[in-house]
Amino acid sequence: MLPQDKLDLILRRHDELSARLAAGVSGSDFATCSRELSELDPVVEAIRAWRDALDECRGIEAMLEDAGTDAEMRELAEEERHEAEARLAELEQKIKIALLPRDVADERGAILELRAGTGGDEAALFVGDLYRMYARYADLHGWKLELLSASEGTAGGYKELIASVIGRGVFAKLKFESGVHRVQRVPATETQGRIHTSAATVAVLPEAEDVDIDINEADLKIDTMRAQGAGGQHVNKTESAIRITHVPTGTIVFVQEERSQHKNRARAMSLLRARLYDSQRTKLDSERAADRKSQVGSGDRSERIRTYNFPQGRVTDHRINLTLYKLDKVIAGDALDEIIDPLITENQAAQLAAQD
Repeated sequence: MLPQDKLDLILRRHDELSARLAAGVSGSDFATCSRELSELDPVVEAIRAWRDALDECRGIEAMLEDAGTDAEMRELAEEERHEAEARLAELEQKIKIALLPRDVADERGAILELRAGTGGDEAALFVGDLYRMYARYADLHGWKLELLSASEGTAGGYKELIASVIGRGVFAKLKFESGVHRVQRVPATETQGRIHTSAATVAVLPEAEDVDIDINEADLKIDTMRAQGAGGQHVNKTESAIRITHVPTGTIVFVQEERSQHKNRARAMSLLRARLYDSQRTKLDSERAADRKSQVGSGDRSERIRTYNFPQGRVTDHRINLTLYKLDKVIAGDALDEIIDPLITENQAAQLAAQD
């Protein structure tokens, strides 16, 4: 049975926020109240529907227990009871999922880091494929993607690429992408038609806010230099590229995509803040859950999570043993939700099981 006191608390909070907005609030208070209300709306709708279904079930039970109910009415009530119980169970599950502890970073944007692994030039080309996949996926969800830093491969693609994905709920969707992505295909330079295996590492960091991480300016070593292109050649004559070293942790970030030193510095600080925040979260998570490796989306970036097999046109996610024979649509970003959504569902199921 669902915790009624908790449901009542949610309904009261929803009424309170609705009343505040109706009375008129402005500025940041309006944005905060509106965001919280929109998050509560589907939960409140489910709670009210669940209570209606519960009342319906009780009414049907009372009719069946009444000795005065005739045979025809009893038969109809039996049919209605099965439907009402199924609806009640479905709504109860929906509410249980809504009541699961939420990751505070889920609604935030994210920093996406892609790095070529084993496979040389082919791995760098694969990083380019993954970047285009995520760029298309971001576009489909109405998110904004900004390139922060890129190191081009010698034969195309990227040795390393870092981008910021801006939008609501980005981290909730992309956080299960962290890990090693493996590709199996015949490179364009392969004359014997042999399949090569290459890999790229994906890291998804939640966007950090100023209140999450306190960075002391005295702990930073900031260097400026000319931005460089492929092969190391300078692409402009001004020292617009920024490298920031956080001395206490040894964390280094480098941004050169903008021609403005000021913009690159702001982006570098955002990237540094995200890396320090992610490091802090990872440490806390590992302390809280020794069994974290057994959970979906453990965030272990050395874990092989997915294989893209081009000759067979299939994608396999090894964490949930999911295989789709639509590689072209997945790598284009159009069918990526068909992998991400089951990962989210599996994670929710694991959390529910842990509560039993």
